[in-house]
Amino acid sequence: MIEKLKNMFNNKEKRVENLISFLIILVITLIVINKILKGDESPNEDYKNEIGVELASSENINIKENNLSNELEKRLENILTKIDGVGKVSVLLTYKESSSFVPIYNISSSTSTTQETDTSGGTRTTETENNQKDVIKDSNSNVVTEKIVMPSIEGAIVTAEGAKDATIKSNIIAAVEAVTGVANHKIQVFEMGDE
Repeated sequence: MIEKLKNMFNNKEKRVENLISFLIILVITLIVINKILKGDESPNEDYKNEIGVELASSENINIKENNLSNELEKRLENILTKIDGVGKVSVLLTYKESSSFVPIYNISSSTSTTQETDTSGGTRTTETENNQKDVIKDSNSNVVTEKIVMPSIEGAIVTAEGAKDATIKSNIIAAVEAVTGVANHKIQVFEMGDE
C-alpha cells in the first residue's frame, strides 16, 4: 500500500493531480470517521423507536408506572365483568417495589503495558487497565434508558357484586391469578357494597 502511494507521487506530471485526489479522499474519510465517533447529539424519534431507547426521568418513570398499573387494573376489571354472574367490579393491585430503569452507559476501556529494565538487567512488565462507565444523558440532562423494569405484583383486592356466590368468587380468584401470577392466597375477593 505504501509503495503504491510512493509510485503515485514519483511521476512529476501526475504528482499534483494525485496529491489533490489523496487530500480529497483524506478529508472525506476524516469527516466520515468524525461523524461515526461523534454520533448524533440528540437522537430523533425514529432512532429511539428502532432500538427501543427512550428518554426518561424519575417523573416519567413514575407517570409510566402509574399508567401501566391503572391500565392493568382497568383491563382486569373489564375482563372480570364479562364473567357470568360477577357484575360490577373494582380492582386494586399492590406492588413489591417501585419501577427501576436500566440506563444506557458509555463504556470505554484502555490497557497500557509498561516494560521496565533495572540496572542489573532484570525486566518487569506492568499492565494497567482503565475502565470508565458513564451514564448517557440527552440535551435536557435526562438519563437515556435502555429499558424500564416494572415491579412484580404482590397482591390484589377485588370487590364484585356477585362475590357472595362461592363459585363466582373462585372464578374471580382464578382469573386474577392467571393474569397477575400472584398466588391465590394473596388475592382477596369481597362482595361489593352499596356506594
